[in-house]
Amino acid sequence: MMKLQILTLALLVSIAAGPVRTEPLGLDEISDYLNAQTTAQGKFTQINPDGTISTGTIYIRRPGRVRFEYDPPNPALVMAGGGAVAIFDKKSDQLPQQFPLKQTPLSVILQRNIDLKQADMITAITSDDTSTTITAQDPERPEIGNIQLVFTSAPVELRQWVITDEAGTQTTVILRDLQQGLRLKGGLFNIAAEIQKLQPDR
Repeated sequence: MMKLQILTLALLVSIAAGPVRTEPLGLDEISDYLNAQTTAQGKFTQINPDGTISTGTIYIRRPGRVRFEYDPPNPALVMAGGGAVAIFDKKSDQLPQQFPLKQTPLSVILQRNIDLKQADMITAITSDDTSTTITAQDPERPEIGNIQLVFTSAPVELRQWVITDEAGTQTTVILRDLQQGLRLKGGLFNIAAEIQKLQPDR
């Protein structure tokens, strides 16, 4: 099973690769791209720390909001909104786990104004013939981990990210069919409303 997962990941990464580019993207170019992406919706494949694979739909509405709807049989729903992140288990009658968005590396790309040239935000930049990868962290909270962002060019596109948390575990999210500039309702990112919908008796 693990060999199959590794082969699947390799195939997904090869599909995500964009056109050949000999020059790496600059931080200003990437910052401008991220700041222009106020809303987006698409599919994702997630490689979990234990090697298992999950799929689903992602909704992004900057600043500060994202929603991961996982496909069955995964019962999870992850939302960020109102400065918090909530992790739901749709099969459980328990309230979701919640913690501040600012305590996660994902806050780097969900902030209102992204400036990757900010001091201590970028810790590494690498590039090859197809992509540019930057490793970013919150300069005020480096202990919470970091996020690696993989971009292709012509046009510039965010293809995947790898989050390393404070414990050193990594989660990879590969994006596909990302549509930008859509009108996404605020209710998609309303944690309190989601709690009420899933647990109407509370």
